[in-house]
This record gives sequence, C-alpha cells and structure tokens, in this order.
Amino acid sequence: MHHVPCIIRLLFFLRMFFHANDPDMIRMALSTDVEEECPATYREGMTQSAAKNIGPIHEHGANVLYQHGTLAQLVPGLLEGTTTIGELLSHGDTGIGTGEGLDGELIMLDGVAYKIGASGRAEVVPDDFTLPFASVHHAAFQYQCERTDIGLEDLNRRIVAANGRANTFFSVIVRGTFSFIKTRAVIKQQAPYPTLEQVADRQAMFLGHDVRGTMLGYFSPVMFNGAAVAGFHEHFLSDDHSIGGHVLDAVLERGDILSQVFDTLVQHLPVDNPEYRSHDFSNDPIAEAIAKAE
Repeated sequence: MHHVPCIIRLLFFLRMFFHANDPDMIRMALSTDVEEECPATYREGMTQSAAKNIGPIHEHGANVLYQHGTLAQLVPGLLEGTTTIGELLSHGDTGIGTGEGLDGELIMLDGVAYKIGASGRAEVVPDDFTLPFASVHHAAFQYQCERTDIGLEDLNRRIVAANGRANTFFSVIVRGTFSFIKTRAVIKQQAPYPTLEQVADRQAMFLGHDVRGTMLGYFSPVMFNGAAVAGFHEHFLSDDHSIGGHVLDAVLERGDILSQVFDTLVQHLPVDNPEYRSHDFSNDPIAEAIAKAE
C-alpha cells in the first residue's frame, strides 16, 4: 500500500508529459511538487502541524514583529543610529539589522548581537552600539521540514508556497550545512552620508563552501515594500563566526527549516531625529533603490 502514492504520482507526471503545453497541467504539477516537499517529516518529525497549520504563537509576545526604522529612510542616506542594541533586545532576542552609517550586517541569535563587517568575520557588539534599522522578535520557531541540496531561490519559493502566507510577516531560520554561501557587508560610511544607491557598490563580498551555520530572515508582504524588503531579507552566521553577512546566494546541503508567523507588526519610528522629521521622501526612488541594494 505504501507504493500507491508513488504509482499515482508516476501516472500524474506521465499525463503531464503528454500535456506539456497545457498551462493548467503545469500549474498542477508545480503545486503537487510543493505539497509533496516534506510529507514524511510532517508526520514523523519534530512538529505536530504541517506548514500550512503553522500560525502565530501568542505566549510571551511571540506573535509580534518589532521593527525600528524603515528601509525607505535609508534610501536618501538617513543612516544615523537612532536606537541601541540594548534597547532593541528588550523587544526580542532574534533579528537582523545594520549599524549607524551601514556599519556592518547584524544578526541577533539567542539574545546576542553579532556584526559582520568588511573582514567578513563576526564580532559581538555592545549594548550602546547604535542602529538606524533593525527587526527583532522573541523566538518561538516551529519546525517545518528538513531540506537537502536546494538553492536559495527555490528554497524561499517553496517555503512561501508551503506556508501559504504570501500576505503575512513571518521569520525563517535555517540551521545546517551550506555547500555554498555568498554574503556581503556594506563598508561603514561616514557623515555626511551617501544615498543607499551610492553605497550599493561599496561592499565586501564573501564566499564560503561546506559551511555549517544559521541563516535567519524575514518575509514581508509586497504591500509593505518600503517599510521593509518585499519578500525575503536574510542574514547568515557560520557556527565558527568566520563568515556571515547579508545573504546573496546559497545552496543548502542539508538543514532544518523552521518558521514563525506574526500577526502583529510594531513599527517604531525615529521621531526624535531632526533629519527624519524634516526629510521629504516624495522624490526618493524608494522601490528602485531597495531593489538595487537587496
């Protein structure tokens, strides 16, 4: 009896082969592939719920995503630090961000904030380190599945499809071995600060192979582009802290995928900052600049 689903699947794809130009058949094949991603893991793994049943956990504020600043304010070069790591970590123990003047790529895990700068190596930052932009939450991830030999774009697409939450904020954490990882860190800028587009080419690139580590990211709905990055925004930290940064590309050799869904977004704005209060954003190419920078 265990072979029946395989036989059905084989018959389905034989049918697909003979209807290769039928758009409806192609869509059915893609959706079937997504649904078949982790069925055994869902039944036998670390969770009692399938990905589509993963929802907000309200205990200890785990349903809340806290964000300081917006990506849009970085576009014209409003890069002054307007909160501290100490204040930020009072709102969550897990997150990502950047320092004043785009000083490195930040990743916060288990209440510890790490900065990846121009060297590519991670260092712990003190509580008085300042930031213009960051997202944090209290970690309460739910196991989704294990994946092997999958590229970043395909992995992200399948996570969204499996969750069925394209209009929901959620966080994803991937722990495992990456056969390939490509990251970047923007080189710290000095005041007067350049625009985000101007610093897009002022960054250090890092490549890693067969690296064990953690990739942490947030998915934001398209309707919130500007406040955050529409789609995924992911940072990486290797277990030995030798490589990290903003993720540009990756191939996951084997790893566990966990998700956390939010039903509440707390958006904190730097209203005490004179530059922020007085700046006119109406002529800034927000969407274009974010797309180029990310």
